[in-house]
Amino acid sequence: MAGAAVRPVAVFGCRPRVAGGVCFLEERVVLHAAGAGCLRLHLEHKWHNFIQGTEKSRGVQALAVSPDRRFLALSEAAGEQPVLAVYELTAERARRRKVLAAEELPARQAVSLAFSPDCRLLAAATAPPEGHLSCWLWEKQQLVAAVLLPAAGGGPCQVSFNPQDNTQVCITGNGFFKLFKYSEGYLKQMNLQRGQPENYLCHTWLSKEEVICGTDTGKLSLFETGELHWEKSLEYRKTPTNQEEDTTEEYESGLAFEDNDLQQHSLPQISAVAAYSKGFACSPSPGVVLLFEKTGENEVYEERQEVWLPQDQFSTEPKKSSRQDITCICFSPSEEMMVVSTNKNQLYMFTMFSTKLIREKISYFAYMNFPLHSNAITGLDMCIWKPILATCSLDRSVRIWNYKTNTLQLCKEYQEEAYTVSLHPTGLFCLIGFSDKLRFVSLLYEDMHVLKEFAVKKCRECSFSNGGHLFAAVYGNVIQIYSSITFENVTNLKGHTGKVHAIKWSADDTKFVSCDTHGAVYEWNLSTGKKESECVLKTCMYSSISLTYDAKIIFAVGSDQTLKEISESSIQHEVPAYDVVYTTVAVSRSGRVIFVGTSLGTIRAMKYPLTLKKDFSEYQAHAGAVTKMTITSDDQFLLTASEDGCVFIWKVYNKEGGGVKGEQELEYAEEVLIMRSDIDEKSQAILDLQICVRDLKTESDYELRLKDMYCEGKIKALEENFAQEIDSLKTKHQILQEEKEKQQLQYEVQLSELMDKQAREVQRLESDSSQKLSMENEKYQELQVKSQKMEEEYEKQLHKLEESKIRAVAELKEHYEKKLKHKSVLLEEAKESIRKQIEAHEEMEKQIYEDGDKEILELKDKYEKQLLEEKESNMQLKGEIGVMNKRLNSLQKELKDRNRDIEEMRLEQQKLQDIIKSLEKDILALKTDVKERTETILEKEKHVYDLKMKNQELQNFKFVLSYRIEEFKKQIESRENDIETMKKQISEMEEQLEQFRKESVGLKLTITQLQQKQKATAGEVHREMEKKQNMETLIKRFKADLLNCVRFINDSKKMKAGIHELYTKYVHQPGMVEAQAEDADLQQQYKKQQEYNERNLAVLRKKGMKDKEMHHTAYMRIMQENMSLIKEINDLRQELRVANAQVHDLQSALRLNKNKKSIQDTAPSSELLSGPAVLRLNPELESEKIIEMQQLEIQYLRDQIQEMEQALNCPGSVSFSPKSS
Repeated sequence: MAGAAVRPVAVFGCRPRVAGGVCFLEERVVLHAAGAGCLRLHLEHKWHNFIQGTEKSRGVQALAVSPDRRFLALSEAAGEQPVLAVYELTAERARRRKVLAAEELPARQAVSLAFSPDCRLLAAATAPPEGHLSCWLWEKQQLVAAVLLPAAGGGPCQVSFNPQDNTQVCITGNGFFKLFKYSEGYLKQMNLQRGQPENYLCHTWLSKEEVICGTDTGKLSLFETGELHWEKSLEYRKTPTNQEEDTTEEYESGLAFEDNDLQQHSLPQISAVAAYSKGFACSPSPGVVLLFEKTGENEVYEERQEVWLPQDQFSTEPKKSSRQDITCICFSPSEEMMVVSTNKNQLYMFTMFSTKLIREKISYFAYMNFPLHSNAITGLDMCIWKPILATCSLDRSVRIWNYKTNTLQLCKEYQEEAYTVSLHPTGLFCLIGFSDKLRFVSLLYEDMHVLKEFAVKKCRECSFSNGGHLFAAVYGNVIQIYSSITFENVTNLKGHTGKVHAIKWSADDTKFVSCDTHGAVYEWNLSTGKKESECVLKTCMYSSISLTYDAKIIFAVGSDQTLKEISESSIQHEVPAYDVVYTTVAVSRSGRVIFVGTSLGTIRAMKYPLTLKKDFSEYQAHAGAVTKMTITSDDQFLLTASEDGCVFIWKVYNKEGGGVKGEQELEYAEEVLIMRSDIDEKSQAILDLQICVRDLKTESDYELRLKDMYCEGKIKALEENFAQEIDSLKTKHQILQEEKEKQQLQYEVQLSELMDKQAREVQRLESDSSQKLSMENEKYQELQVKSQKMEEEYEKQLHKLEESKIRAVAELKEHYEKKLKHKSVLLEEAKESIRKQIEAHEEMEKQIYEDGDKEILELKDKYEKQLLEEKESNMQLKGEIGVMNKRLNSLQKELKDRNRDIEEMRLEQQKLQDIIKSLEKDILALKTDVKERTETILEKEKHVYDLKMKNQELQNFKFVLSYRIEEFKKQIESRENDIETMKKQISEMEEQLEQFRKESVGLKLTITQLQQKQKATAGEVHREMEKKQNMETLIKRFKADLLNCVRFINDSKKMKAGIHELYTKYVHQPGMVEAQAEDADLQQQYKKQQEYNERNLAVLRKKGMKDKEMHHTAYMRIMQENMSLIKEINDLRQELRVANAQVHDLQSALRLNKNKKSIQDTAPSSELLSGPAVLRLNPELESEKIIEMQQLEIQYLRDQIQEMEQALNCPGSVSFSPKSS
């Protein structure tokens, strides 16, 4: 990596307010101004190709692409001198061809450029006042014409060539519209301006003679051959949403703006105009483009469509984002796409073919790729796990870019300006410093979610550690270290006297380096929180620092225009910047290359170790000072950001060729964060879409079936039509065949007559032609002899004339030579008259030569005319002979053609006879088919007649069955009434069951309470027994102590002391012990009572749940029995239907409809009703059984209640009084 260099591979940004700032090079390749040069961008493949400007360029002011799209002209400001350069675009990397400069013109920057249609001339216009229009023959670097443009005031100025005339130039500006014609090194004005002068902001050519101009008052002016032909004033356009809102809402939204802004924006102003094949597009108001097309009737341009800029969903004020001034409009070569640029560095596109398909009045642009920064970039950082970088800008937005795919992944706009940004090594989180606080943000799949906020005001610098477990934030001159896991303030690094401008972590996160505005560079130890080393230079305000991978060397840049190498607390080397201020610095991981950004926007690559010589490579990139710079962890890419709002991605490679090889290629992570609510919303949306897809499938299947049915019907109708047409054609064919036979006989007779006539005429013509040929041959021979004689005579005469001419010329030469000798003598005598005589002599000589030549030419013309006449007569004779030969040949050809026609007629006759035979066979086959079909039709008619008879019989039988069905319905209604009464009885019995259940529950509760009281009394008895045992043990001890005292009965003092001890031990303390024991007993009783109540509650709850379950099971059992009854009723109904169907089948089989009376006598309705009912149980008997079952259950419950009452009244369950407790 000793000879490392960089090449820009991607640029995220656009330069605003450039004349002709956006244009198409191909159908999908767009060129626009960016940074200090231009960018070629492919819309589909996303590749970028940056065209660097000249050295020390401050940005492009105007650009133009030639009509053949091979050359690019740029107007730049390079230092103090303007530069006008032409580039060739055919190669993969654009190269500069010519730089145009003229001493006779003042050094002013061109604000508008234009190529002629043949790409030979380049027109450049400088801004008024004292503006110039100059024309260059750029390939020769020659200024061919220039003219001064006096103007009343300043403002935009635009120049363009007539698209069909290489010499006609149009220029507009504040107060003038002029057409110039270039001829012989001059620009001549063609038009005279009439009327009041307007401030023309833009114009474009619509045809060879028509130019449309836009003014600052919203007026469109159409000039034809330099004279005003048509005018139209456009109104200020409001956004479609504002037009629909009420006036109150407009007033509320208007409070955010000042009155002056409203007055300025409410006036229409045509800022851009561009032509296409059907008309032109213009922008009369911020955020809108109007499409005008020519009407067929009056050939006047009328408005067809409005195309609005979209509202930025990432913006905090989306309405303002859609009100940007459109500065440039361009169309693709096929006119399928329109691209516009705005004053806020944004590019938008609109597909034009949608106007053909959907003629909507209002449409919307889309971003050409993604939204770009519109102000200076203040922060930039990258991560290790993913190929992404984060930027923040003074436009209050934070953006996440992918430098591998050249796309924007995330974007969010905030209420405050963002000063700094730092990415976590995983790429899942980031820090953003605002004026009021520092925010810890998680990067979701489609959003940025604030996870934590820290009270760090005016945080200009923040940075995650390389391990990601810590992060640092600058608050004035204090550096605060936080844990990114617990968000606790780990330590504060204090010691700087000035504001901290830059911070940097070491690779192992053990050290920390910072610099400030007072020239101090400190190295901190994070384990102790103290300074390890320092280097202070008060004359320098440091702006950026960088560390080597081993953290031994620090590189710093600042206001003193030097790059400093710091190690061991001292400056080791200082490299001068050569009249430029270094703003940023970055060191590669290997430490062999140092990249530096300058205040002019250039990037410098230096080798390490540093030298004092001017040994670096400089690359032109940005149009403003470089604010941030960083290198990826694998040393593959250099990332830079600038005040011009552009982000550059540079590929680092060796000068020998090839990229820089790292230790190993990184595999980037693909994980992303997403909120649970977002997943739920998306899953719900997927389900909704799946349902929609199913609905659409069913609809499409239904429509396809309908189409199939419709097509089948059409096919049948067409088949019938074709069959009818075939029959009609067959009849016609028979008629035509008969006519053909008749005509054939006539033609045969006529042919025989014509053959005889032709043979006679041929014989006659042969005889006549042979006679004429012999005569013509004789004439031809005679003419040949005459022509030979004439040629010989003319040759002799020509020879004589040539000889006479030579003699005359010789004589004349001798005569004039004598005269010349005489004149030469005279010339010697009079030198003054020599010149006049020589001139006269030369004139005389010319006249003589001319006279001689004229005489010779006259003689030549005479003889040539005679020759031509003879030749023409010869040619006429030859032509007559040729005509006779042609006639003979034509007659022979006619004979051959007649013979061929006869043979062809014979062949056609044979073919027609074959066709007639085949058609006769077809007719016989069709006749047989017709017979067969008539037979089948007769059989089907018989079958139809039989079916009709059967149908009549079935209708008669249907009447009988309908009468019986009505009787069955009446019987079913009576049964349903019985079922309803049974249901009422069941509900009454359920109520009784509920009452019994409640009584049983009450009894169970009383039983449990008594059992618990019994347990409590048993516990109290146990306690009394324990007390009794304790007293017995006390008495035993007292007796033992008494016996000990009795031993000292003789010694009164010891006896007294022993009794005193006994008193203190068993008389005084027992009271205290008893009191404490009683307190302890009360507490134990309270606890036991509480446990007892809790147990009772638990038991009661369990019993309540069991009772509920019992009741539920009983209720479900009754419901199931009811359901079984209903099922049996339904089964009976089905059996009834089956029986009816069987009866119907039997009657239809036996044809019983003839003797209806006998059927009614033998099978009355009562039997039919009773038949199927006998198969099932009687519903009354079933209901009685259910009642008996329920009565048995009630009796069982009563027995259980009695047993429980007896158990309660037994002697073992005696209740205790409170005294016993």
